[in-house]
Amino acid sequence: MTAWFESWGMMHGWAWFLATIIGILIIALPLMLAVAMIIYADRKIWAAMALRRGPNVVGPFGLLQSFADGLKVFLQETIVPAAANRGLFLLAPIITFTIALIVWAVIPFDAGVVLADINVGLLYILAASSLGVYGVIIAGWASNSKYPFYSALRAAAQMVSYEVSIGFVLISVVLWAGTFNLSGIVLGQEAHVFGLLNGYGFNPLLFPMAVVFLISSMAETARAPFDLTEAESELVAGYQTEYSSMAFALFWLGEYANVILMCALNAILFWGGWLPPLDIDLIPWFDIPGILWLFGKILFFFFVFSWVKATVPRFRYDQLMRLGWKIFLPLSLTFLFLISGYLMLVRYGVPA
Repeated sequence: MTAWFESWGMMHGWAWFLATIIGILIIALPLMLAVAMIIYADRKIWAAMALRRGPNVVGPFGLLQSFADGLKVFLQETIVPAAANRGLFLLAPIITFTIALIVWAVIPFDAGVVLADINVGLLYILAASSLGVYGVIIAGWASNSKYPFYSALRAAAQMVSYEVSIGFVLISVVLWAGTFNLSGIVLGQEAHVFGLLNGYGFNPLLFPMAVVFLISSMAETARAPFDLTEAESELVAGYQTEYSSMAFALFWLGEYANVILMCALNAILFWGGWLPPLDIDLIPWFDIPGILWLFGKILFFFFVFSWVKATVPRFRYDQLMRLGWKIFLPLSLTFLFLISGYLMLVRYGVPA
C-alpha cells in the first residue's frame, strides 16, 4: 500500500504513515464489530446449553443486543468513588483496552496479510499480553476498596502461575519451527505429519503442549472456570466492582478482544493458522481463502471457550494454583525436554 501511495507522488514517509493508519483501521474496526458479535454468540451458546433462548428481541434474532448494551453503558454516568485515585482509576480500563488491540499488529491472517511481519512476533505477543494484567492490578488498587484489591492480588498470582507454563509451551513451538516469526511458524506446519496434516497439534509430542496452551489461555484471559479475578460469589465483581459506564465497557471489550486473540494464537501456533487441516485441495474447483480457514478455527476455539464456561464450575483458588504449579509446569517442562532431545537427535544425530 505504501508503494501505491508513492505512485501518486506522495513522499515515502507520509505514504508509509498513511498506509499504516489504514492498516490499523482495517484490523481495529472489524475487530470491534467481531467483539460485539462474539458476545452475542457467547450468550447464545450459553443459552442453548441451558435450554434457554438467549438474546432474541433486539434486532433480527437478537443480533443487535450487544449494540444495545453498548449504547446503555455509553449513556450512563461515569462514577468515580470519592476515595479512589481518580487518575489511575480512569487509566486502568484504557490500558486493558489498548493492549488488547496492539497485540493484533503481528497476527498473520493469511500469507503476507499482516500489519507488522516482524521476526520476533511471538516475543512481542508474550510481552504485550503480559502487560494486560496491569490494567486489572491498577484498577484493583486505585478503587481503594477491599474486593477490587483482593482481585488485583489474585490477578498478579494467576498471571505469574500460567505465563510460566505458556512460556515453556512457546519455547517448544519455537524450537520446532526455528523462528519467532508467526508467519514462519504457520508455514512450518505445512504437511507436518505424514506429509498430509497441517499443524503441530497433530504431532504426538506437541499435542499435549497444545492442550496445556489451550487451558492456560483460558486462565490467562480469566475465563471460567478460571475467572477468580471477578468471582461474584466472594468478590462481588472483583476489580470491576466500582466501575460503571464506558470505563466498565472498556474492560468488557478488552476481555473479549483478548479471548479472540487467544483463540487465534491456538489456531496459529498449533493448528496451521490459515492453512487447511489437510494439505490437499478439498474442493478442486474452488480455492478456499486462507483467512476463512483462520476465522473458522478461531470460531471453533471460541466455541470451546464458551462450552467450558457454560459447563465447568469455577475452581477454588487453591485448585487454580495447584493446576498451574503442580501439573502444568512439570508437564510442560517434561515435554520441552522430550521435544528438545528429539530435535537434537533428528537434526544433529547421535554424537560419535
